[in-house]
Amino acid sequence: MVGDALMRVGVIIEYDGTNYSGWQRQINANSIQAEIEKAIYKLTNQEVTIHGAGRTDAGVHALAQVFHFDVDNLIPAERYADALNSKMPFDMRAIKSWLCDGDFHSRYDATGKHYQYRILNRPRPTALHRHRAWHVPKDVDMDRMKRGAKHLLGEHDFTSFMAARSDIETTVRTLYRVDVSTEGEFIIIDVKGDGFLRNMVRII
Repeated sequence: MVGDALMRVGVIIEYDGTNYSGWQRQINANSIQAEIEKAIYKLTNQEVTIHGAGRTDAGVHALAQVFHFDVDNLIPAERYADALNSKMPFDMRAIKSWLCDGDFHSRYDATGKHYQYRILNRPRPTALHRHRAWHVPKDVDMDRMKRGAKHLLGEHDFTSFMAARSDIETTVRTLYRVDVSTEGEFIIIDVKGDGFLRNMVRII
């Protein structure tokens, strides 16, 4: 709870980011944050700001993005998942919602973040996975990729792996895991850390 009139609601959401400019609300661009806030307004007639555990870039999908918001106690917190799904576009779905403690914060209480990048490594592109994988037609040296990935583990200044015009306080991040594996014709790159800079995993 936050106060007598307001409660803090936590939500886990998944979404297909194909049609969005990313998580963060932007002028003249469609975003995940803006769509969720519009859905909450339709439910409550209240203008709220949601706070996400992190920001995804344009075209990036999410399996378990966490966000929270403060709202008048009109709808039980655990019912917000179903309520939001009735108002949001079909390419985003709330999986769970709950009543948070007043000091809970999606971003600052996050214990880690997991990003998976998929590469389709075959001569010709794909129709079915065109929004789920980057197509690389040339042969890839998996051994060199795995050796290179090991150098990224631990705490480093990742300025060289950050997109331009990033507004952040520090470029130091800690990576707990950088795994490179194969799954059929796909190369899977799994990165886990305490956080990522803008476009950091794409650049890696």
